[in-house]
Amino acid sequence: MEINKNQRVLLSVLAHPDDESFGMGGTLAKYAQAGTEVHLICATRGEAGEVDPEYLEGFSSIGQLRESELYCAVEKLGIKEVHLLDYRDSGMTGSADNNNPVALVNAPINQVAEEIAELIRRIKPQVIITFDPVGGYRHPDHIYIHKAATKAFYLAGDPSYKSSYPPHSPGKLYYHTISRRFIRFNVRLLKLLGKDPSKYGKNKDIDLTQMAVDGFPVHARINYSEYKDKKAAAASCHASQGGHGLTRRVMRWLAWLMGARSVDQFMQAFPEPNTGDQVISDLFTGI
Repeated sequence: MEINKNQRVLLSVLAHPDDESFGMGGTLAKYAQAGTEVHLICATRGEAGEVDPEYLEGFSSIGQLRESELYCAVEKLGIKEVHLLDYRDSGMTGSADNNNPVALVNAPINQVAEEIAELIRRIKPQVIITFDPVGGYRHPDHIYIHKAATKAFYLAGDPSYKSSYPPHSPGKLYYHTISRRFIRFNVRLLKLLGKDPSKYGKNKDIDLTQMAVDGFPVHARINYSEYKDKKAAAASCHASQGGHGLTRRVMRWLAWLMGARSVDQFMQAFPEPNTGDQVISDLFTGI
């Protein structure tokens, strides 16, 4: 493959359909609209997601439905290509889906890392973004992909690793992080409302109190205010997962209230930033 050295290429490595929209969708849309070639690796089809029966009309399975929603979303965001790894959604910690032999978390980490590294060598991104070390909210698949993507980042540039493509060393690796200030605010608010913040979400399987103490440095903040409508349109594609429901509207309002509206934040994992470096506004700074 011939490389256009002037073409910026961004690769996002995630776990499920909707991760690209509900999480870093604003950043992906912003770069795509600016002419960056944006790719997405999605490890599963989200088979463990809960879906109301009406959304399954015309689909043979939850995985088929959610894959369709994924392709709708990537079109809204402007993503050039989706690369599905064909593992099964592992579900939240403690669910029966954890034990499925083809679940992502049961795959050998080296195997998954090599699949991602092969794609990195083919796509040749300058920048890769994935989940933070706790997967945002401690979803097992998110944590697994964080580890596999990090391993693949270095493997792709290792000349001793032989594959179908020559070595490629991306310039930067970032981890997407959630504002802990925002999480702590939600913990306090839920307590005031008489709710248990350790059992948050539709299935009561997200512990906001634990998320509130997870802390990571922020090295980049991407303001996507001009593209927030594209992120919202992509989120709406994931209707089966609440992309158009009241809960999402409330969460967007709370994010705005806390000053986090239309901003994604990232921790720089490679190269290691210098202490005291200013927070940057472009993931490609220095490349």
